[in-house]
Amino acid sequence: MGRTLVEKIIAAHTSDNVRVGEMVELEIDTRVARDFGGANVVAHLEEHDLPIADPARTFFTFDCNPTGSDQGYTANQHRCRLFARRHGVRVYDIDRGIGTHVVMEEGLVGPAATFVSTDSHANILGAVATFGQGMGDLDIAHAFAYGSVWFKVPATVRVRVEGIPSPRATAKDLTLSLLQHFGARGLLGCAAEVEGPAVEALDLAGRITMASMATEMGAIILFPSPTEEACRELSLLSGSKVEWPRPDTDAKYLNEVEVDVEGLEPLLSRPGHPEDVIPLSDEEGEPVDSAFIGSCTNGRLQDLREAARILEGRTVAAGVVLKVVPATDRVWIEALKEGLIEIFKEAGALVSNCGCAGCAEGQVGQTGPGEVTVSTGNRNFAGKQGLGSVYLASPATAAASAVAGVLTAAHRLEEVPVQVAITEPIEERAAEPAAVSAAARAGAPIAVPAAESSAEQVGAPVMEQATEPAEAPGVEPVAEPTAEPATVIEGGVWVLDLDSVDTDMIYHNRHLAVTDLEEMALYALGNIPGWEDFPEKVAVGDILVVGANFGAGSSRQHAVDCFKALGLGAIIGASFGSIYERNAINAALPLLIGDLRGLLHTGDRVRIDVEKGTVERLLDNMVFEITAMSPVQLSIYRRGGLLAAR
Repeated sequence: MGRTLVEKIIAAHTSDNVRVGEMVELEIDTRVARDFGGANVVAHLEEHDLPIADPARTFFTFDCNPTGSDQGYTANQHRCRLFARRHGVRVYDIDRGIGTHVVMEEGLVGPAATFVSTDSHANILGAVATFGQGMGDLDIAHAFAYGSVWFKVPATVRVRVEGIPSPRATAKDLTLSLLQHFGARGLLGCAAEVEGPAVEALDLAGRITMASMATEMGAIILFPSPTEEACRELSLLSGSKVEWPRPDTDAKYLNEVEVDVEGLEPLLSRPGHPEDVIPLSDEEGEPVDSAFIGSCTNGRLQDLREAARILEGRTVAAGVVLKVVPATDRVWIEALKEGLIEIFKEAGALVSNCGCAGCAEGQVGQTGPGEVTVSTGNRNFAGKQGLGSVYLASPATAAASAVAGVLTAAHRLEEVPVQVAITEPIEERAAEPAAVSAAARAGAPIAVPAAESSAEQVGAPVMEQATEPAEAPGVEPVAEPTAEPATVIEGGVWVLDLDSVDTDMIYHNRHLAVTDLEEMALYALGNIPGWEDFPEKVAVGDILVVGANFGAGSSRQHAVDCFKALGLGAIIGASFGSIYERNAINAALPLLIGDLRGLLHTGDRVRIDVEKGTVERLLDNMVFEITAMSPVQLSIYRRGGLLAAR
C-alpha cells in the first residue's frame, strides 16, 4: 500500500514499522531551541548531565525578544549562549529573525527532512515539505541529547480546494477560509495535504502563510501541494538545489474533504478566536487603533511588498499606529534595498528589527487595554498580543485599515471615509475587553466533509465550589519521586467545561520567561475568568476534568509544568492539543482521554486506574471507562519523565 507524504518522511527517519497510530523513534535532522524555552532545555540537559548528540545539527534561535526588552528573556538568552559556547552549538542571535524562517534561508532544512523546535509553529515547514514539529523543552532536550524523539504516526486528511478566489483575496484569506471550514480542531492530530488550483498558484511566501496556521486547525502539519515554481524559489532562497517529495498515488487517507473558495473575498478572524472567521465586509467600518504587519505568517518580502503597494503615497490615519516587523534580517535588508522601508516610514509606520514581534508579547506589537488592532499574525487569543482586541487579516487589509482608521479592504480604500481621530473614550469603545471570554469555538469534525461554521460562543465558566472544602494546597513544588508513581490515583474533581482551551488561557505568555517551578504554579489557569484563584484552591492529587482540544496553541512546557508544580493528580479530557499531549506525557503528568463532563462534577472524589482505563466515582462507586495509558505513556510515567534514567 502506498504512503502519504508524512508517512514517507517518517519512514525514511526511523527503523520502526510505519503504520498510522504506531509509535516510532524518529530521527531528527535539525534541532532548535529558541530564547523561549531554550533556557529550560539547557536546564534539563545540565540537570541530567546529557551530551549533545551532534552539535552540527543543533542550534539556538533568538526571535521572541530580540530587542532584549525583558530581563527574563535577556537572562535566558545569555544562559543559552554560554551553553552553546561550551558545546560548539551555533546561535542564530537576536539580529537574525524568526528561527523557522532562518533555517529555510540557511538551507538547514529542506524537503523530506525532519525538524523540531520549541516553536509551536515549527510545522510551518510543511510549506517546503519538511516534517517540522513544535515541541516542549523536554522533547527538545531529548532531541539535543539523543538526536531523536518518540512520535505517533498521524493519519492524513486530503483537502481539495475547489474554485478560483476573487482577485482581491490573498494567501492569508485562502488560509482563513480553511480555518473557517475546519475550526480549531477539525484536523486535530492529523496531517493534511492541500491541493487545488488556488493552492498551486501560491508562491513560496503564500505557502508559508498557509502552512503556518495548521496549528490553529489542530493539525500536526499541513503540506500545500508541490509546484515547480515553489521548488525553484526554495532553491534560490537556500542556495542549494532541492527536490520535492510527493505522496504515492495509492496512498490511503483518513478522509478526503472539499473546500469551495469560488469568488472568495477578503476575510477576518474576530478577536479571541483565530477560527472565528467572517467576511471582512461584515465588520467594515469598525474603528481600529493600530495595525501590525509581520510574524512568521506574514513577514516575508512579498508580504511587505503587498503592504507597501497600498501605503505608497498615503499616510496612516491620525491616532492610529502601524507597526511593521520583517521576518528575518535578509528580508529587512531586501526591503531596504527595494525602498519598502522608506515607503513605510513616509506613511508614518514604525519599522522594527526582525523577529516575532507582538505575537510573542516580547517585542513591538503590544496592545493596551481597550485597544483594537488588526494583525497579520496567526493567533489572536485573549492576551496573546497584549490587553487589547486583535483581528487577524492579510497584509493588504492591515495596511488599508491603518490608512483608513477603520477596518476596510484594500480595494475599498478610496470609498471608505478616513477616520481622522479617535475621540470617543476608550472605555466606551465596542472592543472586546481585556478579560475577554475564555470560551473556545468548536470546529467541524473531520468526519464531516461539508463546511461548518464555528460553534456558538459560550460564556466563561464560573468555577464551581466543591461540595467539601479541599485541603489547602499551597504552591510548593512536588518532591522528586523516590519510587515508581502509583497507577491508581485518587483525588477531588474540578470540572472546566470548555472546548479548545488554549495554552495562553492555561499559562499566559507574559510569564514565559519564568523558569522556577514554584513560581509557575501561581499562574495556572490564570487567564480564564473565574479560575484565577485555582492555584489557591486545588489540593495535591486533585483531578482536572476538561473538554475537547485542551491545550491548543503553543508548545510551552509551562502549561504542563504549572500543574505538575501544583501536584495535580491527572487531567481527563475529551481530547488534547497534540503538542500539549506529548508535553504532559513527557513530564509524567497523567493525561487521560475520556469525556466525563456531565458525569462528574466539581467536588466529587474519584479513583483512576491508568492501566485499566477506569474512573470510579467514590460517592456511589459508579465506574466510567476512559482510554488507558499507551505503553509509551506508561513507560515514561513509571520512570518519572522522559529524561529520567532509562
